[in-house]
Amino acid sequence: MLTADRPASLPTFRRPGRRPAATGGGFWLLVVLVALLCLTGVVMVLSASSITSLRQFGTPWHFFERELLWMAIGLGGFVVALRVDHRRWRPLARPAMVVSVVLLFAVLVPGVGVRAAGASRWLGTSSLQIQPSEIAKLCLVLFAADVLDRRGGTRDWRYQMAPVLAVLALLVLLVIVQPDMGTSMVLALIAMAMMITAGLPLRPLAGLVAAGVGCGMLMAVAAPYRWRRLTAFLHPFKDASNTGYQSVQALLAMSHGQVLGDGLGSSIASYGYLPNAQTDFIFAVIGEETGMVGGLLLSGLFLTVGLVGTRVACRAPSRYAALVAAGITAWLVGQAAINIGAVVGLFPVTGVPLPFVSFGGSALVITMFAAGMLANIARQS
Repeated sequence: MLTADRPASLPTFRRPGRRPAATGGGFWLLVVLVALLCLTGVVMVLSASSITSLRQFGTPWHFFERELLWMAIGLGGFVVALRVDHRRWRPLARPAMVVSVVLLFAVLVPGVGVRAAGASRWLGTSSLQIQPSEIAKLCLVLFAADVLDRRGGTRDWRYQMAPVLAVLALLVLLVIVQPDMGTSMVLALIAMAMMITAGLPLRPLAGLVAAGVGCGMLMAVAAPYRWRRLTAFLHPFKDASNTGYQSVQALLAMSHGQVLGDGLGSSIASYGYLPNAQTDFIFAVIGEETGMVGGLLLSGLFLTVGLVGTRVACRAPSRYAALVAAGITAWLVGQAAINIGAVVGLFPVTGVPLPFVSFGGSALVITMFAAGMLANIARQS
């Protein structure tokens, strides 16, 4: 963990500069992990969406082709972030945050934001849409890393965390009214992980977490429908045709897969029984077609990403690089844990995609760009 009062003396920091990729701290392992996750995503999106795509568009390849297109754009973003030194993105932290906030405001403007399933989270047309909340995750990482690095060791912890908390509160407010509770949780997780990495005291951070949870509970209690949806995961079969429908179908799909699964393309859930099978609930299809073994292997990949990302943060060439690496790692692994936890019934259904695996556009591109930044830091570690 980085200490705020002695950032320059940490033995894990090395002098910045290019180093051979073969000697980077976990560089090749990280690249292989991202490649495996992306390959899994392409295969499973095709398997989970072919029936729905055939019914809606007359071809089983619609979602698959779009996934390949977004994957190609994401790969370009990964290469750019990998080849450009991570320090070059630092001057863009504040302007990018301003743009992110403006886009989040635009989403809420009637006639500008695109609404779907009762939520307004997108900008664009029916053929091309972006989700500003995904951009906000990356902007928060860059902004928080810049602030915590510049203010580290200068004054007390309140001075260090104040700008991060102010920006976090604004982002969460704009996202929660969309509404998008899952992304709000991911944003809070990113900020908390980075402040802990920066060496801020745990007691006030724990108090902030408790306050945030308390506010969330009050907001849920204030709206009965929101409370029912939030607590539906506790007893999904009690309202299996309404608030617990997705959870019930996901559990049934995974139970049908048992240990080894029914085989690729054999999912019953993908026939329309499970809404959002190729997006938020793709892990349920993976569980049905590859069984418990496939689910555990995929979870193991994300766990390994967390271990490699932690190692990269500890071996980073600078305090700023370590904070960026910690934020991206918390983002990728935390979001995966929230998604998988919701599918298996441990957490409420929040609507966040599974990184690299779920069908998506801007979410996939931004995630791959962030992974490229992490790989750039790993190559210099």
